[in-house]
Amino acid sequence: MDNAQLAYLLGMIAGKGTIRRNPNDTDVIIEIPHKNIISEGMDAALSVKASLIDIKNNLEPLIGATLTPNLEKNKTTIKFVKINEDYLIREINRHFQNFNSCKDFRIPEEIFNSPNDIKKEFMLGLGDVTAHIRSSNVAFKRKDALHIHGYRTYIEIPVNWYMVVDIGNLLTDLNVPIHNIDWAHPNMRDSNLKQYNKGNKMFWYKEHQIKIFADEYEQIGFKIDHKMKALKTLADKNREEYDKDLKVKMNDTDSDTRKEKYKNMIGHIDRIHHKYYWETREVNKEPKPVHPMESSDKIPVEIRGKHFDSWKAISDALGYRRK
Repeated sequence: MDNAQLAYLLGMIAGKGTIRRNPNDTDVIIEIPHKNIISEGMDAALSVKASLIDIKNNLEPLIGATLTPNLEKNKTTIKFVKINEDYLIREINRHFQNFNSCKDFRIPEEIFNSPNDIKKEFMLGLGDVTAHIRSSNVAFKRKDALHIHGYRTYIEIPVNWYMVVDIGNLLTDLNVPIHNIDWAHPNMRDSNLKQYNKGNKMFWYKEHQIKIFADEYEQIGFKIDHKMKALKTLADKNREEYDKDLKVKMNDTDSDTRKEKYKNMIGHIDRIHHKYYWETREVNKEPKPVHPMESSDKIPVEIRGKHFDSWKAISDALGYRRK
């Protein structure tokens, strides 16, 4: 593929799209949860308005039709309609193999086989509708760690386990590691059976959350301007806090060797944050108890009925491939 605008549109549809086929025409509907477009320092109304302007400017030249927005309390949907014989509609159907919902879509194989600039455009489209970046999305440092604190971008994918793995693999192609995947799996979301024992048997069945350090996600970024500005702000904060932490450690140690080590790490946050799941060490924890919902039909057949003690094991089992 060599069409950057089409790659961007396919990314948006893959993330939050529905394709509704009628006898003569096709509706393409993209849903944008408001929490995914609210950004640092902006209220909801301004974020929604700014996002719609950016999205319309990005897509309408390709579509050749007006994008119709519908604002609701918790989400905005945008829609366009074209006749079934239209080339764009036929291409969309081909790339998504005639599936009609983001609950079932996979990243098209043609995207994986495309140059990195096309892969990035696809991720830009997907991230603009599924990702959010704000200061509450933060990882906390372990007491024994040099530095792990950092603001993160969250990509939220409901229901579609395979899309999460596809995103991980596409990001690997783009040299962007995922810090953590909060899988909607009973071993991850209700690991101590607290909610299950209260009668909330499906408490764990929510969206999957892909978490990426802001300074790493800068390599992808956003087309939506105010989200990109928030990403840049929080990525800069990550770098500032990292360097500040190292300078404190330099002052606190009497070892010349350690001082030199910390000095050489300043300005290189990638040494801590640029790690894939297979490159990080496991933290020794007590094994999780077996959860009665491990055999739920909401779980893919590849891992159904199996027990997992870490998000990494689920990722490996579902095909988030090692580099």
